[in-house]
Amino acid sequence: MFSTAFLDLPPLQGAAGTVALPGSKSISNRVLLLAALSAGRTVVHDVLDSDDTRVMLAALQALGCGIAREGNRVAVTGLAGRLANTRAELFMGNAGTAIRPLTAVLAVLGGDFRLTGVPRMYERPIGDLVDALTQLGCAVAYAGNHGYPPLQIGTPAELRLADPIRVRGDVSSQFLTALLLALPLVARQDIVVEVVGELISKPYVEITLNLLARFGIAVRREGWQRFTIPAGSRYQSPGEIHVEADASSASYFVALGAIAAAPGQPLRIEGVGAASIQGDIRFVEAAEAMGAAVEAGPNWLAVSRGAWPLKPIDRDCNHIPDAAMTLAVMALYADGPSRLTNIASWRVKETDRIAAMAAELRKFGAEVEEGPDFLAIVPPPPDRPWPPAAIHTYDDHRVAMCFSLAAFHPLRPGAAPSDAPVRILDPKCVAKTFPDYFEALLAVCRAPAEQVPVLCIDGPTASGKGTVAAAVAQRLGYHFLDSGAMYRITALAALQAGHPIAPEGEAAIARMAATLPVRFENGRIRLADEDVTDAIRTEEAGMNASRVSALPAVRAALVDLQLGFRRLPGLVADGRDMGTVIFPGAPLKVFLTASAERRAERRHKQLISKGIATTIASLRADLEARDARDRSRPVAPLKPAADALILDNSDLTVDDCVDRVLAWWDRRQGFSGS
Repeated sequence: MFSTAFLDLPPLQGAAGTVALPGSKSISNRVLLLAALSAGRTVVHDVLDSDDTRVMLAALQALGCGIAREGNRVAVTGLAGRLANTRAELFMGNAGTAIRPLTAVLAVLGGDFRLTGVPRMYERPIGDLVDALTQLGCAVAYAGNHGYPPLQIGTPAELRLADPIRVRGDVSSQFLTALLLALPLVARQDIVVEVVGELISKPYVEITLNLLARFGIAVRREGWQRFTIPAGSRYQSPGEIHVEADASSASYFVALGAIAAAPGQPLRIEGVGAASIQGDIRFVEAAEAMGAAVEAGPNWLAVSRGAWPLKPIDRDCNHIPDAAMTLAVMALYADGPSRLTNIASWRVKETDRIAAMAAELRKFGAEVEEGPDFLAIVPPPPDRPWPPAAIHTYDDHRVAMCFSLAAFHPLRPGAAPSDAPVRILDPKCVAKTFPDYFEALLAVCRAPAEQVPVLCIDGPTASGKGTVAAAVAQRLGYHFLDSGAMYRITALAALQAGHPIAPEGEAAIARMAATLPVRFENGRIRLADEDVTDAIRTEEAGMNASRVSALPAVRAALVDLQLGFRRLPGLVADGRDMGTVIFPGAPLKVFLTASAERRAERRHKQLISKGIATTIASLRADLEARDARDRSRPVAPLKPAADALILDNSDLTVDDCVDRVLAWWDRRQGFSGS
């Protein structure tokens, strides 16, 4: 998962391949709670591993439920409708699918509970659910602002089950879902729930009813206004149950296929399809209306570009409240204005999504009108290149995922080519439902090599370039290449394979070097599965690296291998010739240097800490001699690239250098001051 402060997505042009989706958040949290309320053991397969499901699992454990997790499989030992622990403080994060049903369950069973969360949770209304529960006789009190969490829950004196329980349905369907999940626990007689006003997000209630049936509860409903839980209802474990992949998450890849998958070469989406029980699968209909070409099987979709540019859309989105956000970004690629209506529930989600989407869409030059329950979008003119856009994500996973699609720049008729990146601020917010979203997205993205950004950090020996480059790569979430290590690794691999590091072994070493399985991970260097970090740092390894570098065929093979490190979302490469030879077109080149005296002092501290006796004077003489050799090499001599920025770090810390490089990068990307 990208845990960086921001993620820069370069201009992307195509998409191809297969995406396997994670489990549905809505289904995962419902099934986990139902399994906890049932008797016996339930094995839940394909559970989503995300912030929201972790919140639910932690709460269930705190209530005395047995939880055993192995990968995406969770074994739940249920409570048979009775709480093992009747006193607890439960942290709900910002998980509406956890706090709302748990509030109802704990309120009808009774105890001493305090439900808390993050600050945004305290802005999300829960008053309609609390009103329904107090009408029922439950003891629920606000521990902060009236109508909002945190909540204090006690034990009801007596539940009033004879009269219908009334709950509003026009703010969130989760209030009705919460009651439907809780009331079977106390169904000594038929219990009726009546919805006041129009019920929004009906497909999510369909999911609830479907899953209740899987756990033995056959709710009767009259339209969408009246629901009856039969007397004597009791949760029964199905033994095993599989969580369907998330249809809301599928929407981003359906849109991606419609925007960027070539006709006849569809993007395949696995885990959800025509047989889905989730309402958001109807997003496919909206995408088709905008021009997507879609094939569907029981649990897969294949999507490619049909109409191009996309067609504008005017749609009531009540039935796809979460997935509809993706339509707003697709509207940027349409050849006319689009309008999304009946989306009032966006106002009370993880953020005010109507306001958020309007603000971020305008950054691309779109004209946007927002209302209480609608969004109208006029896309930017096709002949106007999109500017660099830094997307504020509001700690909302869906905002981050939606706007990642705006990095795609397939040319529209009459459109000017764009080289503008999209910066996603706080990309880790996707952990709420899809922790590996950006990895999944980048795995199917296509961009010309020259569009994949590279930051080159060159410099003399002991200038600190490797340390600085690794830190910059970590801050950006980019791949890292330590070019100096490549020759050392090649020499080590040659010796392990029995190849002489000499002209007679040149051809064999070159063949091997062309496909060396090298990885730089978390400060360690791996050759296939072997950690070679320490093995290549010896004096002997350095001498062998020099011998390898004298073999022209090996050098050529390693150039190609190093070029292969240029992968999305970007690369930070350090060495002596990254900016002059390997990546001469890199958008940012830094030549990191320091005085020989200061470099000798730094090297002296390193060696002394390892117990190696030496003197600063001898180290300085050695560095000066090495600098002279490197500058006079006939092949790739050490020198700054003509357009490199010089950074003398004689009196700077590593953090100072990293901050300076990132400030330069911001300016090159067009985000200075963002």
